[in-house]
Amino acid sequence: MKKNKLHYAWIIVFVTFLSFLAVQGGRLAFGAFVGPWEEDLSMDRGTTSIISALSFVIYGISQPFIGRLVDKYGARLIISVSTLLVGISFFFITFVNQPWQLFVLYGFVSLGVGGASNVAGTVLVMNWFNKKRGLALGILEAGFGFGQMLLVPGSLLLIQYVDWRMTNLLLGVFLIIIVFPVVLLCLRNHPKDKGMEPIGGLVKEENIKLEDKPETNFSIGEVLRKRHFWFLLLPFAVCGFTTTGLMDTHLIPLSHNHGFSTTVTSAAVSILAAFNIIGILLSGVIIDYWSSRKLLVFLYFTRALSIVILVYSHNPVLMLIFAALFGLVDFATVAPTQLLAAEYFKKYSIGFIVGCLSLSHQVGSALGAYVPGYFYNMSGNYNISLYISIFILAAAAIMNFLLPEPNKVQTVKNTESVELPG
Repeated sequence: MKKNKLHYAWIIVFVTFLSFLAVQGGRLAFGAFVGPWEEDLSMDRGTTSIISALSFVIYGISQPFIGRLVDKYGARLIISVSTLLVGISFFFITFVNQPWQLFVLYGFVSLGVGGASNVAGTVLVMNWFNKKRGLALGILEAGFGFGQMLLVPGSLLLIQYVDWRMTNLLLGVFLIIIVFPVVLLCLRNHPKDKGMEPIGGLVKEENIKLEDKPETNFSIGEVLRKRHFWFLLLPFAVCGFTTTGLMDTHLIPLSHNHGFSTTVTSAAVSILAAFNIIGILLSGVIIDYWSSRKLLVFLYFTRALSIVILVYSHNPVLMLIFAALFGLVDFATVAPTQLLAAEYFKKYSIGFIVGCLSLSHQVGSALGAYVPGYFYNMSGNYNISLYISIFILAAAAIMNFLLPEPNKVQTVKNTESVELPG
């Protein structure tokens, strides 16, 4: 078989990266709209927090089902439809004039964001890569970081120079006119759809143990009884609480609450997003060579330390130091968590397992969006929520420390040639 200079697997990665950048970046820009919505639609911080929280709940509940749909229909269809759905939803958000309309439309946004997410992305990577999976997962996750770096401060600036409605309109048009056609035309579910082999080639069928092949009919109760499952699930919920929940919903209002200008706030968000990309890519490379479990312990403890800095960040220098440190460990937890899930549960449906992890992440995100808004209404600041975050991050690090180290050599040997459904 003649080898191309650029394997099509990398096209798959970069097209999925583009979808994640646009879809996830648009959702991560939620915090930029909080102030304008409260002013224009006569809403309070509690109401906007509930909108964010409910959208995370919808996102999370959808994940195991989306995992099943990806296994059945393939990631290409799910990511394409999801990208279009988010674009249409953003388009219609432009015309809302009542808070309930935001609740409804962000419900549809959440379904789309749930489809164009790591559930489908992980399945694509497992199908197209038998080597360099960590790097591929890291690049996909970097789509979140680039979306955060470009669309969050971009939305802040657009809102300042035009208004929030035009900003939403531009996001919707970008997704519908540009991103959706690229995803639909370029994505493929499996190398065989292009008459190719995955990166790393195929492993002969006789080298695969029967018990290591993915099962299409397995007991959910069997999964729920495994300690590995819960010690991945609960820390990932903490991850959601402290990232997409707390920071992506409340960091901009928190920065303003600390007395920082829009310029300082935008700089902090941009620095956080830039270091987030660095952290994501480093994480993806590191887990190809080092322990995912040990990396997660380091990441959660470092994130706790960064929030300690945030508590005292009443001057711009500390705020920017926090942004850089938190950014390095922000989404960097995703790739090692996914890889551990693939190693611990290689005989189960990867789409379903990652869907369950994503559900836990979004439940945490919903709590991370709602709880800080609730305590803010009570106390006028975010300190209680920040202290809670420090404590649960330390607990997450301990749970990951207690996980067993998977047998990497055996895992690679036994999973490389497994072809996931779709």
